[in-house]
Order: sequence, then structure tokens, then C-alpha cells
Amino acid sequence: MADTHFRVQVERDHLKKLSSADPVKALSELIWNSVDADATRVDIEIESDDFAMRSITVRDNGHGIPQSDIKELFGKLGGSWKRNGNRSKGKGRILHGKEGKGRLKALALGRSAEWTVRYREDGKLFWYKVSLLKDDLVDVRVTEPKEAEPALGTGVEVVVSELDRTYRSLEPAKSVQSLSEIFALYLTGYKDVSIYVEAERLDPNKAIEEKVSFDLDSIIEGEGEEVKTHSVRLDLIEWKSAIERWFFLCGVHGFPFQRLAPRFHTPGYRFSAYLKSSYIDDLQERGELDFADLVAPALAETQDAAAEIIKRHFDNKDAEAAQTEIAQWKEEEVYPFRAEPQSPVEKAERKVFDIVALNVNKHLPDFKVQSKKSKALQMRMLRQAIERGPDELQHILTEVLDLPERTQKEMSKLLEEADLANVISAARLVSDRLKFAHGLEALIFNPDTKKHLKERSQLHRLIAENNTWIFGEEFHMTVDDQSLTEVLRKHQKLIGKETMIDRPVTRVDGKVGIVDLMLSRAIPRQREGECEHLVVELKRPSCKIGSAEINQIEEYAFAVIEDERFRHLKTRWSFWVISNELDETAKRKTRQHNSPPGRVYMSEEGNVEVWVKSWAEVLAACKSRMYFVQKKLNANVDTESALRYLKNTYEKHLVGVGEEYVDDPEPADAGLS
Repeated sequence: MADTHFRVQVERDHLKKLSSADPVKALSELIWNSVDADATRVDIEIESDDFAMRSITVRDNGHGIPQSDIKELFGKLGGSWKRNGNRSKGKGRILHGKEGKGRLKALALGRSAEWTVRYREDGKLFWYKVSLLKDDLVDVRVTEPKEAEPALGTGVEVVVSELDRTYRSLEPAKSVQSLSEIFALYLTGYKDVSIYVEAERLDPNKAIEEKVSFDLDSIIEGEGEEVKTHSVRLDLIEWKSAIERWFFLCGVHGFPFQRLAPRFHTPGYRFSAYLKSSYIDDLQERGELDFADLVAPALAETQDAAAEIIKRHFDNKDAEAAQTEIAQWKEEEVYPFRAEPQSPVEKAERKVFDIVALNVNKHLPDFKVQSKKSKALQMRMLRQAIERGPDELQHILTEVLDLPERTQKEMSKLLEEADLANVISAARLVSDRLKFAHGLEALIFNPDTKKHLKERSQLHRLIAENNTWIFGEEFHMTVDDQSLTEVLRKHQKLIGKETMIDRPVTRVDGKVGIVDLMLSRAIPRQREGECEHLVVELKRPSCKIGSAEINQIEEYAFAVIEDERFRHLKTRWSFWVISNELDETAKRKTRQHNSPPGRVYMSEEGNVEVWVKSWAEVLAACKSRMYFVQKKLNANVDTESALRYLKNTYEKHLVGVGEEYVDDPEPADAGLS
């Protein structure tokens, strides 16, 4: 008998649209046809040569299609046998499609598609072929049925040839994962179904890291008596080694109709999300799913809600992993902090450290396997770098740890934003200074150390080495352990006078005076040209200040007054002599009538003063200033909400890092962006 021809009863433009799809979707439609026909095994074979991909074959052992039904099924859309029910004929499986559109997706892959169909009728096995060309989509060629060998069994084999191009996405290395994602729910639900790509079986269970499900708010459609409630469920599968992240819009039974790229980030996680609802079934049947964003705003809202659930799920996983990692560091005793943070500044510093350390741990595979000593060293380096600011951190991340450039920039930016670098480094500076002040106090007043502490070689050098701030932040060092002549030179340089210094400056008795320290500062701009000098004479702690020590410091002051080269009405001079104790004579002098306590001399012009100070007074004033600054820094972190800024701006790094450090966090913006 001759082959028969018939024409598909639908517009050509509609057929062209149906015969176009991305390669993975087109192939998956052919597989869906197979499993809907109760196939227990589906094989995909790719024929390629050295030059190109030549053909794609999908073969199954389903029940086939009687030749007498072929015109009804191929002759018009909506002619699928599936329209008569929701379940397959033999095994009662839930069906994927009902419109009969899937078979046309074969022509999205190539010019020619040929189906070889085997079916049983009256106890015998028959076979025939159906051919379709993309050039003439309405013309279907069908051969007459012939009897086949019973051992072959029922099934369908479709061969797509004259491919449009070589489809890299269909090569087994990529398509196995892609198809596993699409058929994951189906294959985990129907254990009797096997799908093979070039002899490699799709086994989602092996590739799945975790599978969880969530119920979302129902979608309400219609009004009044026409109202319809659609339940919504989200199945989330995390993959062990997937390349992409996908968001699938599925019918209520989990069949994916659309595959979308999510518009949100989950760093480090690869997943497939399956949004399931009868509402999506209805949109698909009405042909509205492709432009649901225009006609179905409720679906967009549900997608946004699903996105928030997915992000929160992976945030929680990050939190657990981060806390586990930090807990392990603490157990190994490599974590550079011993106590829990108390002040807001300490909390900010700890949070930034945890972010950086966790990223180092993530991007440096060797970090986890290093020795305890090496880990502890790198942790201390990171802590010090954070305390010193972005430049130091950048150096450590680049030169020492060699992190990826993008990570380097992200980590350094943590300290550049919101003045956190200034807050953390200033807090560390204040903390270090308070430690110095307390340590110096212990040295000076401890009976065992004060009698051995030497004036010039120890005490002097201890303070001169970047610690002159104990006398006031406004001063800077200008002279250290030099003569009055050098004091004059520095003075002249500061006030901008060109005076010939052709003879040394001497005390009243003609001797050369050696000044321990001279500190200077410029007076604020509104009094331009003015400056102030502080000259400090240090005495060893065991030396009581008496008449001799006061006379010495006064002689320095008189030398300045008597030497015309020092005369400058806009310059103020303060001379201090400091030790632990004062004798009775010194105490009487420091309590003169009409003078503040401690001042023993002031010139008639009021620009030269001599003071006697005890270390107790100096250190008390110093510590008071430091505590004041420390309090303000902590208040600044609170009022400026630096911790909240970190949380909102660097959410992807902060997940799980010291959540307890943030009180009453502001709600984050929702949505898919």
C-alpha cells in the first residue's frame, strides 16, 4: 500500500513558533512524550563526527501509537490522546502535556524529524514511520503499518537529522546535568523510569546535595462565585556540581513549563527551584505563561516571595557553616580573639574580621590543611591588618595571601566604607595608648621598678618614641634631648623669622642647657602666626622635685626671656618639670596665692610659664582624655549604625557572621533584584 499524506490544520506561523525552542527544552519535550507513553526506559543518542553533530535520536519502550490514530494526533493541535485524561493509559502516571505540541519541538533541533513507531493491535506487533520537514510543517508523511518481530516490543524512536548546528548544550558532559534538573522531581517520584544519555543514566539522587520544600501563600484568582484558590509549593534542590542556577515554573505536579535564570544571587550555591501551582497549569493551557508578567501579576509576586525564601534558606546555611568554622577555629585556638566583644567598636572590628577570615578560608584551599601554628599566624596578621586600615589589609590579601582580585577589592572596601577604618583604627590606637599609660604608671609607681628606672636612657626614650601624646594631642615633637640653641633654631623655623644664630643659648649661669623634650603646636587659624612650645624636663621617679629641680627649669625659662632672639609676642612657652613626688618646698611653691595649682612662675607679658607636675597628674589627665575619646568612638558606632551599614551593604559576606552583634536590624528590601 502507498504512503499517505495529510496536512496539519493550523496556521504556518503558529507552527513555526511551536517548532522553535532552546535545544535542552526541545529535547526534554521529546523525553516527556516518551514517559507520558509509559516508557520505563528512554535513551538519547548523539551522532557526531570530526566536523559536526549529525543527528539526535530519542528511543523509548512506551506503548506506541496505533497507525489509525496518527492523523488525529498529528493532523491538528490539541489532538493528543492525553487530552482525554490526566494520567497515562497503562501505568496511570500523571501526564506532562495535553496539547500535542511537544512532538513539533523536534524540528527546533534540525530540518528533518522521523518517528518510527511500534504498537500492538489484535495481539500482533506493527510498525510504521512518520516524517516531517521544517520546510513544510503542514505536510505529514505516514507509511503503512507492517508487522514487526514481537521481540522488538512497543516503543517510539524519533531521529532528528540535518541539524541546524552543533549543540554544545546537548553534549553529554552538559546535558546530563541539565536534564537531571528538569526531570529531577519526576525521576524521584517514578522510580521505574530510567533516562540515559549516551549510556549514562540520569540519577538526580546522586547529584542532589539537599532537597527541601516550602509552602507559599495561595494565589487567589477571580472574584465572587468565580473565585479560585491555587495552592503554591516550592521545591528547592541544591546540586553538588551544577554549573547553572535555574528557576522552573511548573504545574501542580512538578512538570516544568518554563526555565528562568533567577535574578538574585546565592554565592557558592547551585540550585534548581521548582515553583509548583495549578495556577501555572492554567496559564500554560491558556497560552499566557510566556507573557505572565503582563497578564498575571500574582505570579510575579509569588516568584518574589519564592526568591526571598531561597535566599533566606541559603543565608541560614551560610550562617551555620560560618558559625561552625569559627567555632572550629576557637577550638583549635587559632582564633585571634579570646573574649567576646563588649563595646560597639569591638563588635564592628570582630564582624569585619570574621568576614575577611571566612573569605580567606573559602578562597584558599590550602588554608584548612595548614598547621595550627601557620593558621594562628595568618589570623593574627589579618587582625592587625584590619586594625591598621584598608591599605595594610590590601597588602596582606594581595602580597601574602594572594586572594582573587575581586575578593581583595571587596574585602578592602569593607574598611573604606562608613568610616569603619577610622573607627576601628582609632579605637585600637586609644586602646593601645591606655595600655601604655597604665603600663607607664605601673613602672613609675611600683617600688621595685621606680628606683631602677633611669631618667635619660629609659624613661626619656620610652616617652620620646612616639608617646609624647601623654602631654596633649595638640603638640608634636620638635626637639629631643638637645641644647637650648637647637630649641632656638626650631623656634625660629616655626615662626618664620630669619635671625642669625651666631652664638649658643646659655642659661643665666652661662652653662649650656640640655632640654629633654620640646613639643610645639600652631594656634588655630583665627590667630594666624601664633604658636606654642611645651618644654618638658623629666626626672627619674625616685627623684623628689625640690628647689634645685625648680631652679633648673626656671633657668631655661629665664634664658628664653633674656635672649632677644626668642622674643616674639605671638609665642607662648610652657616649661614643665615632672617626677613622682614633690618635697615640702616645692609643694609650697606650687600653692602660691592667685596662681593655679602647679604653676610656679609666669612672666609679666604672660607668655612664659613654669609648672611643676607630678606623674599622677599627667597620667590622670592623659587617661581621662583617652577614656573620653573611647566613649565617643563607641557612641559613634551606635549612633551612625555602622554595624547595620555592614549588614545591609555586605549581606552576602555577613551571613552568619556575628548575628548577635546587631540589635534590632532594619528590614532588608524584598524582591528578586
